[in-house]
Amino acid sequence: MDVAAEYRARLEQRRAIQNTQERLHRRIGNYRLGVGLAAAVLSYFIFGRVWLSPFWLVVPFVVFMWLMWWHSRVLERLERANRAVKFYEQGMARIEDRWIGKGEGGEHYRDASHVYADDLDILGRGSLFELLCTARTLPGEEVLASWLLSPSSAEAVLERQQAVADLRERLDLREELAVLGETLRSGVKLEPLSKWGEEPPVRFPRGSRNAAKAIVAIFVITLGLYMAGVTKRTPFLAAILVELVFSGWLHQRVQRVHDAVQKPAQELSLVADVLRCIEQQKFAAPLLRRMQEELQIDHQIASDRIRRLGKLVDLWEYQHNQFLAPILAAFLWGTQMAMAVEEWRTRSGPGIRRWLLAVGEFEALCSLASYSFEHPADVFPTIAAGPAEFDAEALGHPLMSETGCVRNDVRLGGDLQLLIVSGSNMSGKSTLLRSVGLSTVMAWAGAPVRARRLKISPVTVGASIRVVDSLQDGRSRFYAEITRLRHIKDLTQGDRPLLFLIDEVLSGTNSHDRRIGAAAIVRSLVDRGAIGMITTHDLALVGIADMLEERAANVHFTDTIVDGQLQFNYHLMPGVVEHSNALELMRSVGLEV
Repeated sequence: MDVAAEYRARLEQRRAIQNTQERLHRRIGNYRLGVGLAAAVLSYFIFGRVWLSPFWLVVPFVVFMWLMWWHSRVLERLERANRAVKFYEQGMARIEDRWIGKGEGGEHYRDASHVYADDLDILGRGSLFELLCTARTLPGEEVLASWLLSPSSAEAVLERQQAVADLRERLDLREELAVLGETLRSGVKLEPLSKWGEEPPVRFPRGSRNAAKAIVAIFVITLGLYMAGVTKRTPFLAAILVELVFSGWLHQRVQRVHDAVQKPAQELSLVADVLRCIEQQKFAAPLLRRMQEELQIDHQIASDRIRRLGKLVDLWEYQHNQFLAPILAAFLWGTQMAMAVEEWRTRSGPGIRRWLLAVGEFEALCSLASYSFEHPADVFPTIAAGPAEFDAEALGHPLMSETGCVRNDVRLGGDLQLLIVSGSNMSGKSTLLRSVGLSTVMAWAGAPVRARRLKISPVTVGASIRVVDSLQDGRSRFYAEITRLRHIKDLTQGDRPLLFLIDEVLSGTNSHDRRIGAAAIVRSLVDRGAIGMITTHDLALVGIADMLEERAANVHFTDTIVDGQLQFNYHLMPGVVEHSNALELMRSVGLEV
C-alpha cells in the first residue's frame, strides 16, 4: 500500500465531509433564524390583530425543536470530521517529515538523571516520543513513555510485535480511537480515578437496602389506603415520619457517595466509548485477546458496567428537578441510588485501574502500529538469547528522513565488544551512536527499527552523548561527564549486559589524562561483559584497540574537500581516520588560522 496516497485520499474525503457539515451548520442556523422570525410574525397576528388561533404557534415550535435536533447531529458529525482531518494531517506530517513540534513531546516524563533519555532524544521536541505517540489519553502516553524509558522482557517484546503486526493495517480503528479519544486528552487521569474505585466503600448498616424498600412500600400502601378512604391519615403520616428519620439517619453517608461519584462517573463515561471500540474488535494476537478478556468482570464487559454507573448517576440527578423532587423524596430516591452506586463500586471499582491500563497499553500499541504502517521498510528485530549482541545491517537514524539518512552496518558481540569511532567534526559519529541507541530502545519497546535487519540480545543502554554543565548545581561539564560514566559503570551490575555509547570520551581534560582515564574506563566495562562504542577525534585514543586486542576495533568516518567545501559521505569505514577537518571548519566560518 502507498501509505501517503492512502492518507491523502482519506484526508480529502474527511475534508469533503467537513465542508458539507460546515455548510449545513450555517444553513440550519439561517433556518432557525427564519423560523424565529415566522413565529414573531404569527405572534403579531395572534396577539395583536387576533386573526389567528394561538395553536398556530405549535407549528414553528415543532419545526424549531426539529431544527435543534438536526443541528446537534450536524455539529456532532462536524466535530468528528474535524478530528479525523486532524488525525490524517498529523499522519501526513509524519510521512513528509514535517512532524517536529506538531505532536506531544512528553517533556513532563523527563528525568534529567536518566542514563540515556536526553542523550538519545527520547523525550521533548523532535524526539522519538513525539514521532511515535498518537495516544489521546494520559494513560496511553504514560505507558508509551515507560516502554521507551525502561527495556521490557523478551517475552513482552515478542507479544507486542505480534500485537503491532495485528494492528498495523487497522487504519479505521486508529482513526476511530483518535476521534473518540480527543476529548480524553485533558481529562482522565489514572491514579485519582483508580483510587476512587479502590477506596473502602461507604458502609451502610446491614439490611439498609431492604429496609428502604420496605419503608417505601409501607408509604405507598398507607397512601393508597388513605386515598381510598379505608384508613385515616395517621398511618400515612407515620410512614412519612419513618421515611424522614431513615433518610436523616443515612444523610451523611448518602452525601459522601454523591460528592465522590460525580467526577469519576463523568470521566468513566468518556472512557467507555474507547473501551467499547476495543471490545468490539476481533484480534489474532494473544496479547490483544488477553487484554479483551481483562476488560470483563463476571462475564460482563467494562463498557456495559460503566454504562450502568452512568445510568445510576443520571437517575440520581432527577431528584434535583423541582417537579420530581417531592415525589422522589417520598421514594427515598437519593438513599437508594447511593446504596446502588456503592454496590457498583464494590463490585466494579477494583477493575477501573485494569481498564485504564488496558486503554493505555492499547493506545501505546496503536502508536507503534502507526509507525510500522507509515514506515513499511522498517523491520521487527530478532530477539536473541545469550551474551550481549547488537548486529545490524543497513542501520539508520529513525528521527531523520528515510531518504536523507545514510545507513551503516554495525556489529557488536562475541569476541568484538568495542568499536572506537574516530572521525572529523560533523562526520556522523554522534549520529551513529544515537542510531544504535534509538534502535535498541525501539527494539525493547516492541517497535520496528530503521534497519534492513537487526539481531539484538537483552541489553541495558547507558549513554554519555549530550552531557552539559550545571551552574545551579555547581558542576562543570567534565564533572557531569564522569558522574554519568560512573552511572553507566554501575549498570554493569544489573541483570542485563550493558550497551554503552560514549561520545568524545573525557573531552574535558588534557590529552594525557584523557588517554589513561578512557583506557581504564573502557577496559573496566569490557571486562564486565559490556559491549559498546566510543567516539573520538583525539587519535591518541585509537590505541585502546591494540590494548584490548580482538575485543576492540577501530572504525572511522571521513570527509573530503571539494572546491574549498567540506563534504561528508557518512559511511562507516574500517581503521583509523587519517586527517582532521578542524582547521578547514575554522576557515570556512571566516577565522584566520
